[in-house]
Amino acid sequence: MRDDICTIPVTEIFEENDGCPICRMYAEVDNKITEYILGDALMEPDVRIETNRLGFCADHYESMYLRRGRLGFALMLETHLKSLNDSVFTKNILVSNSKKASKAKKVSESCFICEKVEWGISRMIDTIYRTYETEKDFRDMFNSQPMFCMPHYERLISGIDKKFMKRYGGELADNLTRITSNYAKSLSEDVTKYCASYNYCRTDGKVDFGSSIDSVQRSIAFLSGRNVE
Repeated sequence: MRDDICTIPVTEIFEENDGCPICRMYAEVDNKITEYILGDALMEPDVRIETNRLGFCADHYESMYLRRGRLGFALMLETHLKSLNDSVFTKNILVSNSKKASKAKKVSESCFICEKVEWGISRMIDTIYRTYETEKDFRDMFNSQPMFCMPHYERLISGIDKKFMKRYGGELADNLTRITSNYAKSLSEDVTKYCASYNYCRTDGKVDFGSSIDSVQRSIAFLSGRNVE
């Protein structure tokens, strides 16, 4: 397969066969951007202007707090809070309550890291479509994946027609649906077995969960795209 700077990160993700590849992709991009924000980008004026303006979502505030470099995180919070005071809590009598509410909502709903992750993921998904269309080795890797979670199944299948996959769009859709539906059926059987294991009238008090032991956690990951411990 012909690799280039765009395809290498994507093919490396699909070389693994463990869970949803798009979830792995999100986790890797998210981690790299978060590390970048707390490292090399910390003192870059252009980045600081954007983090001051956008702030972060609750998940990324927690993620950064739990990592190394708490002083750097505090410095970023310092300038963000100052920006917040200047923009939202201005004492200008010409700024109405509705405008203040609108500014507060924009800050509360925005996240610098989420925007950057989405930018990167959207381009990697475009690479998936393009590489599936042109490279047999990648098609084989894609088609051998064990599962796609529901949010990423929806995202992938909804974008096929928009990307004008003239040769292999139908094949991609068929295999994506096959993989996801087969996993959903297997997961349903495991959840049913898990529930039945608690029926002591049928088990005579002998519980054997087997492969269903983690079916609840796997169901959450499949339905939401988020792992739980």
